Amino acid sequence: MRGASVLISGVGIAGPALAYWLQRYGFLPTLIERAPALRTTGYVIDFWGAGYDLTERMGLLPRVLAAGYRMREVRIVDDRGRPVGGFDADEFRAATDNRLTSLPRGALSEILYDAVAPLETIFGNSITSLTPHGDGVFVDFEHGPGRRFDLVIGADGLHSIVRALTFGAESRFERFLGYTVAAFEVAAYPVRDENVYVGYTVPGRQIARFALRHDRTMFLFIVADPAPPPFDPHDMTHHRAYLRERFGGAGWECDAILDALDAAEDIYFDRVSQIRLPRWSVDRIALVGDAACAPSLLAGQGSALAIIGAYVLAGELARAATPADAFAAYEGRLRAFIAGKQRSAATFGGAFAPRTRFGIWFRNLVTRAFALPGVARLAIGRSLADQIELPEYGAGNGTPGTLGRTGGSN
Repeated sequence: MRGASVLISGVGIAGPALAYWLQRYGFLPTLIERAPALRTTGYVIDFWGAGYDLTERMGLLPRVLAAGYRMREVRIVDDRGRPVGGFDADEFRAATDNRLTSLPRGALSEILYDAVAPLETIFGNSITSLTPHGDGVFVDFEHGPGRRFDLVIGADGLHSIVRALTFGAESRFERFLGYTVAAFEVAAYPVRDENVYVGYTVPGRQIARFALRHDRTMFLFIVADPAPPPFDPHDMTHHRAYLRERFGGAGWECDAILDALDAAEDIYFDRVSQIRLPRWSVDRIALVGDAACAPSLLAGQGSALAIIGAYVLAGELARAATPADAFAAYEGRLRAFIAGKQRSAATFGGAFAPRTRFGIWFRNLVTRAFALPGVARLAIGRSLADQIELPEYGAGNGTPGTLGRTGGSN
């Protein structure tokens, strides 16, 4: 199958990572992205484990670390800014053998995309139909003439176009976890705590800030919602109104942060959901990353799982005789592992935005206990462990090797 043309929809994390490995194995990938340019904004992720290990194997770890931050502390404050919970980030770092960094998701996407340049990339366009026939797939686009590819891969996230065209409506496979999330960044916010994630919680709502380089600050909002709110993900007027309604007058720095919202050039806004599909491929079309199996943003593992999935999918395509064989091997190797991550992630949201005052008090108490020797590692060590065996595809012999001693990132 080497030499096959592959259209990859999505230039986030999974898409460029998949293109990187496919190029190494002699395939001819093309990327398509509905946005007019590479998205370099977004929330800050904690990055460790198998995804971290694979970026090292790709030769990208120095750039990842240079773009990242060595977080010192997670600090939970009350309405007067006084610490009421949190923990020293070194406890997490020790649990990952010091193989952890925090970096903007957009920065990781940019690093991965730079690793495949120059590569044919179609920005500002989208797939409108997919027609498998014989040994290929004919693809129609929103703009321009259609083209034929040997394979089509959907790496286009939670709201995947490829998934919708191939498997049906998103509502059939989306599991809403009861939260809405938003994020933005601005320059010159007057309060900075370097390398400290500072969060404030009222029942069902959390707002947090993290100081970035170049005098910029990232803000993250999490809201407990009984049902997914209807919205257009590109409607910034709605996003601003939603955040002001829920956080206006809520105490701490909420009003000052909402004032800064006017200066935001872009706002990330979405519901917190998982994608659960009975299978990840049909004919010569397959899915990877959040398009196939989003664990949810709050799980803290989406980016690592996307990089792992891209590595496995490319490797199986490189050594299989047919797409069906490759897709079956890819899914067989990862499905149980991903399902376990999704089950764990479904319980995570309550720690970010407890719905009651008692829940907030208890969450703060637990985080303060992390200061006791060994408590943090006992509490979080298992959730960080990712002992997954991945084949050494590049060696050409399929010999399994252990990657991801500790795993996950968002």
